[in-house]
Amino acid sequence: MNAAAAQDRDAGALQRALAALETVVLGKPRQVRLCLTCLLARGHLLIEDVPGVGKTTLAHALAQVLGLAWQRVQFTSDLLPADIIGVSIFDRASQQFKFRQGPIFTQLLLADEVNRASPRTQSALLEAMEERQVSVDLTTYRLAEPFFVVATQNPHEQLGTFPLPESQLDRFLMRVTLGYPDAAHERELLKTGDRRDLIPGLEPVLGPEAVIGAQQAVRAIHVSEPLLDYAQALIAGTRGRADLKLGLSPRAGQGLIRCAQAWASLAGRPAVLPEDVQAVLPAVVTHRLERRDSGRVEPSDSPAALGVAEELIKTVPVPL
Repeated sequence: MNAAAAQDRDAGALQRALAALETVVLGKPRQVRLCLTCLLARGHLLIEDVPGVGKTTLAHALAQVLGLAWQRVQFTSDLLPADIIGVSIFDRASQQFKFRQGPIFTQLLLADEVNRASPRTQSALLEAMEERQVSVDLTTYRLAEPFFVVATQNPHEQLGTFPLPESQLDRFLMRVTLGYPDAAHERELLKTGDRRDLIPGLEPVLGPEAVIGAQQAVRAIHVSEPLLDYAQALIAGTRGRADLKLGLSPRAGQGLIRCAQAWASLAGRPAVLPEDVQAVLPAVVTHRLERRDSGRVEPSDSPAALGVAEELIKTVPVPL
């Protein structure tokens, strides 16, 4: 099969994945598309919202549809870093310590309620998410490819949660929120029951090779010089503001471009348009912007957090 035929096949599989996910998570096509965008951009995804709106259901459906090997870790206050990474155990037969791999050695890691673990345990993910490796006892272990962390978290004001530090938040390329369903879709949920019952019946439509191929195809999406100027202007618009503690970093800017490429790829376009940048901007930047007056990172669906992204879209000129 030549490269063009393989790309067409993978593009069709991605559209089937979108359709399958939308049968489980009703009325949230934009959020579902953002989730796949994050995967194609080789990032990690944070799903934040109040309990009961489908965060874990969406994460489970992603794992099933993508056809990747996956592990789920329920984050709790007593979870230890070794419970995620693994532990060295003394083998009496060989008189040596042997490393027993933890659940992070997989292709898709579902970190459920990640902010219920202590900051020490949360930090166990930092090296893995950034460098796709873990270091234990002076030995470095490479993680599988693709490696995709999907984490869910509850709002910070809820009992038993620990705020994610800025370094951890920055490892997540995108943060999405689901919100409450509209009346029509909520009525369907009330009639049909738990959507998690549909997940085992979902047919895996991708797989490791297809995911890697789709990620490589995203890198080939053209980004023009005027489009780079536009992205740079959006990033610069967050720096030096009195209401923000810090502006966006160069890493955030790189992530914005990759996500715009992935969004354009899902739409079947060979080049990034300003609309692609605008579509992904809130999910990429709002969890990285901390307001001085709040003392914490605003939820990405709050008026304060979304206001910065919306203001940038309205005020930064679009290249002609």
